[in-house]
Amino acid sequence: MQGAFARVCMVVVAAILNHPLLFPNENTTIPEQDDELLTRMKEHQEKLEAEQKRLDQEISQTETALIDDPDSYSWYFWSTLCLVIFFTIEVCRQDMIPTEMPDTMEDEDGESSAEYLIAKTVALDKGVLSNFCKTHFHPFIHESGRVREFIEGFADDLLEALRSVCVRDSDLEVEDFVGIGSMFESWRVSKPPTCDLFVPFAPPQPFRFQSQLWCDPSTEIPLDLQGCGRIKLIKPGGNGTDCLCGSTNLGDDMLCLLHNRNESEKLEEHTLVELLCEKNTSYLSKDQIMRWFQISVSKAWGQISHKYDFELAFRNLDFPGALKIRFRSGKTVILNITPAVQFEDTDAYLISHFPSDTSNSSDIHWQLSLTVYEKNLLKHLAKRLPTNSCHVHCLQIVSFLHKKQTALTGRSAFSNYHIKTALLHLLLSKRPAMWQPQNLNHRLRDLLRFLQQSLEEKRLYHVVVGNPRIPVEILVPKIIRTAEPINLFRPLVLQRHVYAKMEEHFQEMVKNTSVLVQEYTPHLSNGYVRHEFSSTDQT
Repeated sequence: MQGAFARVCMVVVAAILNHPLLFPNENTTIPEQDDELLTRMKEHQEKLEAEQKRLDQEISQTETALIDDPDSYSWYFWSTLCLVIFFTIEVCRQDMIPTEMPDTMEDEDGESSAEYLIAKTVALDKGVLSNFCKTHFHPFIHESGRVREFIEGFADDLLEALRSVCVRDSDLEVEDFVGIGSMFESWRVSKPPTCDLFVPFAPPQPFRFQSQLWCDPSTEIPLDLQGCGRIKLIKPGGNGTDCLCGSTNLGDDMLCLLHNRNESEKLEEHTLVELLCEKNTSYLSKDQIMRWFQISVSKAWGQISHKYDFELAFRNLDFPGALKIRFRSGKTVILNITPAVQFEDTDAYLISHFPSDTSNSSDIHWQLSLTVYEKNLLKHLAKRLPTNSCHVHCLQIVSFLHKKQTALTGRSAFSNYHIKTALLHLLLSKRPAMWQPQNLNHRLRDLLRFLQQSLEEKRLYHVVVGNPRIPVEILVPKIIRTAEPINLFRPLVLQRHVYAKMEEHFQEMVKNTSVLVQEYTPHLSNGYVRHEFSSTDQT
């Protein structure tokens, strides 16, 4: 009886351990030409069937013998308990199944052999894509360098003027800007050029900021505000830890500058809290900061405008740093300057808003931006990729398609940030050799498929937060590296009409991909006739 019971347990355990969901096969297809392998597998299958019949007979005999066995109830109890345990393992294991899109398998030439749904709806020709990238994106390379140089010089001049209009002892201190976005990551896709800058600021001495992130167990930030934080203005001596005069003998000739201030200094402190913080709190108000920033930028531009031969205007009064530079020639440059607070001594910043995100309406909850780490990650991964790898062109093409689709059907919640996040996930999960330049059509299809699957599953995780695949060289802070992953689509899912429009936008973009790429691929003057899209890829 015990032997039969052991065999039953072994069969159940083997069935569970060989379940395809626990250890999914890397390639479930069998080469048709390998007849020898198929023969061996058939023989193995016949042996398993014979063994199964023999076990069935033994189990049947055991059950007959158990009828007269007084210990049969005990045997039934232990067998039932084992089956319950195995069933529990099977159920719990479903939560361990990876949610990421599985990597596509490659053949010997490095080309994808997986059959995606997107492959049936989008026809991508290598020659057309290569010609499209050369004619549409390459001209931006030299122009982007000149634009960056101009913007960096202008931003330095503007911030220096901004510092001069601020009152040193009672106003915010403006630090050097940080360049982010496509212009500073070298994947600009369209005109007019757009430059994004963070401008960190700090309170005047002896005040300081204390940042509280959503992933800190000591904070009480709601779950629907994942990825946000609060910024507390710490007043000097407010909590008894900023001043040592209470525990140190200063002598008769010395005064504590914090606790022996006159009434005007105390009034100045009260004014600063009212200027920066939400009413009746010590937390920094986004509305108050943006109002201060807009006024300060206007004053700063008034001081230096005579030095420049162009017009500077605010594009959006709700976002004080949304500027537009217009030259006499008619050319324009979009400049987004976003006030930010540096999180401790890291490259993470709490910012007032994302240009494409309006879902966060709380005035004291600032959004955490890790774009500096994302820029460093993109550079780090690019060093391992083949020469002239296709990853940047993939990002550029999908961003271009998104921009054109927006012009056709209007704005949606879908953004270039979602596209870049999806690309970084693919770069982390695929072998570097897969990004050869000749594989552009396959990797582009992978990127579209990844985005499509993310939209269907309503799940796109932040690439930095809680991602164990991030290399240690990126130096992500521990509190962010060990946090629970953030689903970038979660706030949008709660707004059904917003999410539905985003899905519709993406589907229309996919349908129009072939037409848009073909339309914006010009004929060459040497008589070259551009390729027409076919229903299958040419390998």
